Amino acid sequence: MWEALQRAEWVGILATSRWLYGLVSVAHYSAVFFCVGTIVLRDLRILGFVDSQRRVSAFAAQLRPSMWVGFAVVVISGFLLFTVNAGNFAAVTPFRAKIAIILLAVMSTAAIEWKFAKWDRAPVMPLSARFVALISIVLWLGATLVSVEVPALTGLG
Repeated sequence: MWEALQRAEWVGILATSRWLYGLVSVAHYSAVFFCVGTIVLRDLRILGFVDSQRRVSAFAAQLRPSMWVGFAVVVISGFLLFTVNAGNFAAVTPFRAKIAIILLAVMSTAAIEWKFAKWDRAPVMPLSARFVALISIVLWLGATLVSVEVPALTGLG
């Protein structure tokens, strides 16, 4: 299945065009920093390290559009980069671990998004909120570190 995707004509164009592949790579890495950066900033607010004068929901609402636009660009550009060598990427454990960690990180981000209203009503940020925020930071930074190591461990990318 992955090899068929890899042989698609448009994937061949992406794979052989240095400037196009480079453009997608730059978009991907820039969006990763943008997306993960805004998520970590939001999580640091929950932990009480950033802008503690504003409500969590107000702070998160300001970051949310940037966070999700960045995430959308990461997903699209990441898929495009994946297609160039899809069969090989899908077969290696470090890449699978990367995808698993990213899915867990997205789930932690979604859990935080669903809980803002409840946490805003609390007089003090609940311990569970701080724990989920810390887990979110660890997962996103872990996903970033695993992503950097995929080429080193596999020779791909």
